[in-house]
Amino acid sequence: MTPSPIPRLEVKNITKRFPGVLANDNISLSILPGEIHALLGENGAGKTTLMNIVYGLVHRDSGEILINGMPVNIRSPREAIQHRVGMVHQHFMLVPTLTVAENVILGMRPFTHHLLDMREIEQDILKIAEKYGLQIKPSELISRLSVGEQQRVEIVKALYRGVDLLILDEPTAVLTPQETTELFKTIRSLTKQGLSIIFITHKLNEVMEVADRISVLRDGKLIATKSVQETDKDELAFLMVDRCISFTVEKPEMKRGEPVLVVKDLTVSDKFRTQVDHISFHVCSGEILGIAGVDGNGQNELALSLSGLLRPSSGKILLNGKDVTHESVRKLNRVGLGHIPADRQNLGLVMDFTVAENLILQRYYCSPFTTTLGFFDLAQIQENAQRLVREYDIRTRTTQTKLNHLSGGNQQKVILAREIDQKPKLLIAVQPTRGLDCGATEYIHQILVEQRNAGAAILLVSTELDEILALSDRICVMYEGKIMGELLNTGEDILRIGRLMAGVTDS
Repeated sequence: MTPSPIPRLEVKNITKRFPGVLANDNISLSILPGEIHALLGENGAGKTTLMNIVYGLVHRDSGEILINGMPVNIRSPREAIQHRVGMVHQHFMLVPTLTVAENVILGMRPFTHHLLDMREIEQDILKIAEKYGLQIKPSELISRLSVGEQQRVEIVKALYRGVDLLILDEPTAVLTPQETTELFKTIRSLTKQGLSIIFITHKLNEVMEVADRISVLRDGKLIATKSVQETDKDELAFLMVDRCISFTVEKPEMKRGEPVLVVKDLTVSDKFRTQVDHISFHVCSGEILGIAGVDGNGQNELALSLSGLLRPSSGKILLNGKDVTHESVRKLNRVGLGHIPADRQNLGLVMDFTVAENLILQRYYCSPFTTTLGFFDLAQIQENAQRLVREYDIRTRTTQTKLNHLSGGNQQKVILAREIDQKPKLLIAVQPTRGLDCGATEYIHQILVEQRNAGAAILLVSTELDEILALSDRICVMYEGKIMGELLNTGEDILRIGRLMAGVTDS
């Protein structure tokens, strides 16, 4: 009988408390050599906290960590790396003005006062990259790399330090589908070379595709550890949120009304390139128009120009028949436009403000939140916040909690509550579920369909093709700033949509 291998990593009875929150509650699990171990859970379930403890960024209150069977006390990332543990964070830790090679060696001290031989270092980096099938150019500036390429640099940076356990925190949150496919190839290549991978995620499809074993966390507790062969998406979703999740969106037949948004020959350019190239379309009341496409093909610039955050170079934007091409964000909000931005933390919220304050960002100067004398009516602000927290199930200790203490899903719910409470005639929803778990995604999909059923016009911009197909009544596909095609969503045109996303027309 072959003895079981010694786990590369064991955490035993790890507990971590923050003020008012039990983030990790007596968690024990093990990671085997050469395995891809997915850590699955809702936003705020404790996944990242647990791995930050392993990596030395957060100190545990109690419990034990063992590396290759030996107890260790990891007090910093430097000590984690000494124990051959690396971590690639969701938000990359790279300096844009330095080259790939300079970023890889940043913070290392194997050198004395003599000048570093960068050519030799670049050759060493290339050898590592080639060994694991990672395509990077060591002399390239980070600022010139795509998001997927930057992620490869982070992985190479860890490998250069000799790690044999690599933690990937939400690694696909900012990747295109193609980049995600490349990442999975890389992960499999790493494990074939003997590395162990911890894959922090909430995306069930990815877990089933790439993981060997899956540990599910909920409310800071370890709920179960399963091999991928003995489970499925439905069971994992139930373990995550303690209820059944529907992966199909129930949508009654569309009752399309008059056009609410009409875009005519719109162009958005800067001095370097044209991001939106002479496009025209319309969205009617009672329908969801999906804008599909690989990220970076002008969808974000389109949404920003429609919402008043980016000035178009030419063309017209009509809202309810009125020309609003050059109107301010405040004016657009007043005439019935709601906006769920792709970058919720920088464009949708003020992270140092409270939940109550964020819920009135667009109406703080209006009655009932401001009196005739110009003072805030704190009672009305509090009453509004309590109502919306209740109606939209925003998980927060109090309405005075700052937004940077909420999970990503609850931050998104704050934006949804604020925008939809104003009963917009047109709702622009850009990547509305990016980075969210299956429970929060299901909830937001329901809200969008409810708004469509109530007569709102919804423009849905998403790089998640499954989301576009689940929600849209009509679909426009963008490629390099142009609309390549428009079609009714019958659910049977996936191959055609894929071709249009790659810039291949039907003709």
